[in-house]
Amino acid sequence: MVTSEEKIVAAAIKHLNQEPTASMARLAEAIGISRATLHRHFASREALIHALGVRSIDRWEESQDNAGMAAAAESGDAERITAALHQVVGLYLVDADEFGFALTDHFMAEMPDLVARSEELVEREVTFYTAAQRAGVLRDDLPAHWIAESLYGLLIGARDSLRWGTVARRHIDRLVLTTFLDGNAARPTPPLSHPRGIT
Repeated sequence: MVTSEEKIVAAAIKHLNQEPTASMARLAEAIGISRATLHRHFASREALIHALGVRSIDRWEESQDNAGMAAAAESGDAERITAALHQVVGLYLVDADEFGFALTDHFMAEMPDLVARSEELVEREVTFYTAAQRAGVLRDDLPAHWIAESLYGLLIGARDSLRWGTVARRHIDRLVLTTFLDGNAARPTPPLSHPRGIT
């Protein structure tokens, strides 16, 4: 039986990845504990979601650190930046697989401490992508924030593909990395054209 708070959080994340709207009663049942036990650890669903958010953001920060994003950006070296870029995308895919629920849960967007931490981590990514642009690794005709958002969108796509079984797990890393780089890698590109009537 799952009894420690750490194990409860891990089990809750795993179930919420499959059933994002699960109630506390449903989560307790899926975890294999009583609702009373779940409430002893987390007084409300919001408290549980907050704990899940903290855990997912901790992992997000760890992945940035493990990929060496900051050091690579500071070096300005294209090879180091490229290596860090490939590594962080791979780590983010593992995170999206394990913490997919956190990518789009709207409750987390209403928790100020989680929002503040998320904004800090996004800025770290933007700094890294900006360095990648300066080093000629990523396109410099796109806003760095847009590059960050494009990867975020691909992670959501990867999560949903795995959830619905439309893409095999063994293909996800290659698909996300090649799609991300094909759209953002530095190379000669024609200027963007606007649809007729839009200037």
